[in-house]
Formats: sequence, C-alpha cells, structure tokens
Amino acid sequence: MREIIFDTETTGLDPREDRIIEIGAVELVNRFPTGRTFHHYIDPQGRSVDPEAYAIHGIGAAELAGKPIFQAIADEFLAFIDGANLVAHNAGFDMAFVNAELARIGAQEVVPHRVVDTLALARRRHPLGPNSLDALCRRYGIDNSHRIRHGALLDSELLSEVYLELIGGRQAALGFEPLPSVDAGLLETGNDQGIVIRQRPTALAPRLTESERSAHLLLVAELGEKAVWLRRAEFIASPPARSPAVEVASG
Repeated sequence: MREIIFDTETTGLDPREDRIIEIGAVELVNRFPTGRTFHHYIDPQGRSVDPEAYAIHGIGAAELAGKPIFQAIADEFLAFIDGANLVAHNAGFDMAFVNAELARIGAQEVVPHRVVDTLALARRRHPLGPNSLDALCRRYGIDNSHRIRHGALLDSELLSEVYLELIGGRQAALGFEPLPSVDAGLLETGNDQGIVIRQRPTALAPRLTESERSAHLLLVAELGEKAVWLRRAEFIASPPARSPAVEVASG
C-alpha cells in the first residue's frame, strides 16, 4: 500500500486566482517512510504573494526567482503520486489548489476518493481539539521545535508522523505482513475499517493431556443425557456463524 503525505504553500487563499509556490511530499509504503520525497519551489507566474500568506510561510519574490513554473514540474509530481492515496491536513484547501493548477495545463484532476484528510480524522478522534498540525504534534509527542514557519516538505514530514498516530499508532505497522489497504473514502468520511480474520493453514496441536481428557469425560457422564457436551459432534458439523471482520476501535 502506497501513500503520499503532502502539503502546499500558496500566494493566497483563492485557488481561482492564487498559485502554488511550494509543494512538498513524502512517500509511505505499508505505513513506513521509504525516504523518497518530492519538493519544489514554484514560480507563481506574476502573481504576487499576499502579505498575510508571506507572514505564514516566509516565501517571497526573492525565494521564487528562477524557480520552475508548475507546468515544468507537473509530470514529475504526477509520476510521484501515481497510484497512491494522497494525505493532507485540511486536504480540501491543498487539493483545490492542486486541481486548479492541473486544470490550467489541461491535465486530469485528482479524484476525491484518493484523498485522506487528516484534519477530518483528528476532529473525529479528538472532537474537543485543538487539531492544528502543531497541536497534534504536541499531543503525540512529535518534535516540531524546528518548525518556525510553515514549509511544505517539513510539514509533510511532521504530518506523516501525525497520520500514523491518528490511524492507530506506529506499533500498528510493525508486522511483517502487508497491512490491509486503506480506503481513502472510508477514512475521509470517518467510517471504520474492517480487518479480515484469516484462518490458520495448520491447526494448533491440542494442549489437553490424556488425564485431563479422562477427567472431563467422567464429569460429562455425571451430567446426564441432555448435557450439551454430548452434542459436540453436532457443533462440529455446523459451527456457529462468525462475523468475517471486526471493527477497529475509533479511539
């Protein structure tokens, strides 16, 4: 299972007029970081950076001089996210800008069911908040002391750690088997994910000793003809139905 945790910085708040000026992303495979990242500063093609936006990320004209336009990095970005679910904090904001940039160059937009919104997950798990990225880092003991200003790659790296905590903690990814795939739509809407219970290929050896078996048979003989233990063969032939999945606790 491949997931891309990403973040954007922009010239302002309106995706119809403002532009992306930074994209950062990190790759997870089976909930482990692979070390692969994507990061670019982007020329906003004449759009100036709003002072309020600059106060948040500190990216201005000087930092963007000579950087590529979005179209120049679009193929690399699309190749990096190809086939993966996308994870972002307040994903609606970032996806509005990404899809607006893709629409400008005539590229296919990213469909909503591929997107996981960690803000929605956090609000569901911690309804009393606060649920900003900084607040979640403090809640989960993630060091964000080096986050003086917003930065797309740094925020993506922090969010990858927060995301693992939101979906159950890092220990959930320590198995040697691939984890069940995450349905982005399920996580985004807050439904619980089922985990399939698999049968053992070979039954475990019985742990009862012969003396314990004999003692049990003597006890059953004293219970009379209607003892449920005498119906053992019936239960083996038609075992009670068992649900194929259990729900993950929502936390």
